[in-house]
Amino acid sequence: MGDPFPRVHVAAVHAASPFLDREAGVAKACALIAEAGANGAQLVVFPETFLPGYPFWIWTHTPAMSGELYLRFYANSIELVSEATATLGAAAKRAGCHVVIGISERDGGSLYNTLVYFDDKGEIIGRHRKLQPTNVERTVWGRGDGSDLRIVETAVGRLGGLICWEHSMDLARYALTTQGEQIHIAAWPAISALTHDPSSGVFDNLSEAAARHHAAAGQCFVINAQSCIDAATIETLGLTGRPEMIREGGGWSAIIGPSGRLIAGPHRDTETILYAELDFAEITGFKYVSDSAGHYARPDVLQLHVDYRPQSIVVAQGLDAADVPAQDQQPKP
Repeated sequence: MGDPFPRVHVAAVHAASPFLDREAGVAKACALIAEAGANGAQLVVFPETFLPGYPFWIWTHTPAMSGELYLRFYANSIELVSEATATLGAAAKRAGCHVVIGISERDGGSLYNTLVYFDDKGEIIGRHRKLQPTNVERTVWGRGDGSDLRIVETAVGRLGGLICWEHSMDLARYALTTQGEQIHIAAWPAISALTHDPSSGVFDNLSEAAARHHAAAGQCFVINAQSCIDAATIETLGLTGRPEMIREGGGWSAIIGPSGRLIAGPHRDTETILYAELDFAEITGFKYVSDSAGHYARPDVLQLHVDYRPQSIVVAQGLDAADVPAQDQQPKP
């Protein structure tokens, strides 16, 4: 029998992406993985679409103004099996740590807002596509499905993750809880730096409330990783000198215990790596109060239905799988 109460060292990266530059972004991510690994991290978590950055223009530009930015975004997005992911995996292996990183995933002609999970051998062991892009995010990203709304079993614990406003989808959160999630990855962009957006002033409060609530409601640790915005990103957007539209900095990153208490952070605006040691005894201690997928559940009153099947655009009859075009088959990590 293994130790029922292991301790795991984790890191949350709070950093700006080299905007719309896949190669520079991968190089920066690898350097941050190396730094975190050298400081003892067994798990390193990056923000939403750290590669190649979050498409902030969807909130600041009209569709006619943003066409060229989208083309650059598409060109710098990442295929799941690619040189970029191989390089990231090699960095995870060298550092001896697990890595979860947000990417804009390119699959054929479509893009997806995706979390990719690497183990400490550098292998891709999981993927989660955002189930429902939020508001104007739907102009750049497609939807995920239930096939990757799953826990990833690792040597550092059972990992699950959601992206940004997916945390408002209580049933998605509970789907992870029912699978025994121990460490939850909460990946977000630096919306608090989009100063023209009415929600920017409360976004940190909303993301903090969502992260701390999920920790307590799911009796798990939460690694809340948000990005920040640098001057180069603002220049690329053509918004230099427009503080009423966007500012440097932003983000709210923290590491949270199962009771909702802050273990590390919060941190805003400047680049850093947050570190914490997670003591799994805290999970059991809080499940003693309310195990929401165990003794505190009421399946006689409330039950969750989840469809974990991949959703295909083709239902092929009379053909072998090999005869179906690759783009019509659901890729597996």
